Amino acid sequence: MKKIIITGGYGFIGSNLVKYFLKKKFFVINIDKISYSSNKYNLKDFENNKNYRFVKTDIGNKKTVLKTLVKHKPSLIFNLAAETHVDRSIDGPRAFIQSNINSLFNLLETIRKFNKTYKKKIKLIHISTDEVYGDILNKKIRAHEEYPYQPSSPYAATKASGDHLIKSYVRTFNFPAIISNCSNNYGPGQFPEKLIPKIIFNIFNDLPIPIYSKGLNSREWIHVEDHCKALEIISKKGKIGENYNIGSGINISNLKLVKLIIKIIKKRFKDIKIKSKIIFVKDRPGHDMRYALNSNKMKKKLNWKTKNNLDVGLTKTIEWYLNNLSYFKKINKKNYINRIGLKI
Repeated sequence: MKKIIITGGYGFIGSNLVKYFLKKKFFVINIDKISYSSNKYNLKDFENNKNYRFVKTDIGNKKTVLKTLVKHKPSLIFNLAAETHVDRSIDGPRAFIQSNINSLFNLLETIRKFNKTYKKKIKLIHISTDEVYGDILNKKIRAHEEYPYQPSSPYAATKASGDHLIKSYVRTFNFPAIISNCSNNYGPGQFPEKLIPKIIFNIFNDLPIPIYSKGLNSREWIHVEDHCKALEIISKKGKIGENYNIGSGINISNLKLVKLIIKIIKKRFKDIKIKSKIIFVKDRPGHDMRYALNSNKMKKKLNWKTKNNLDVGLTKTIEWYLNNLSYFKKINKKNYINRIGLKI
């Protein structure tokens, strides 16, 4: 049975990836330090699965991570452990530098030590972000894998730093790693500080829907199921040392996204009476206007494509939250109910 490690497995993308591989009969070890955005609810149906193990630790803990590698000897590590919210990186960059750079460095060193000691080649798939490319203002351009890094926020800068660090290890130490850069994810189990679950939560609770500035910022959205499939393909067919962009090609402004969610709820979930109003709030400092990925490399070289268009994906997502209202009760509201990112 193929053994893999998924770090950050109680996070949004991580928990979906854990479930994805467990359903494919992999043996999955979840390494997660348990932060404010971790939620065991996401894996409640898999905790007693014979092919699942959980290790509570930071990826920067060399001793515990090495012990886990020695015990399980996985062939693959998917690294999703990271601080991810841009607003929080504005309020407190230090935690992002610690997790996304320093702890990543320790993880790389631990894998390198294990591979050298045990004559193994654990392959690392490092999950990064489209935000490393920065603001793509020219609407005729989508960032390809050779596009220059121009991160705007402390979050994006730490993710860019992590990418560069891994690339240096690939070249200097012949380290077996691949980097993926993905667009905005959405789907079941996403922490409600993020835009789409916040919109859904506020509608469910008759709260105003806050949108930065005039809501014209454009984002590319991909359903987490499509992202998980892409990561599996990269792990099998991807080339060591390469970057792969993972995007849907679907861009929409934040304002249009809110209106689309409202439209879907009115059409398909008629029992929900929408009382929430859109309100425009002060913009986030350094807010990028547009992210957009060119994912032709994934499509042409690895034969990957998305299955969920935005309408279908959003419908499935709304339905999940509607059927899992207790999910919100498992989270301390102070971690998502108030606006953040303006304390500078």
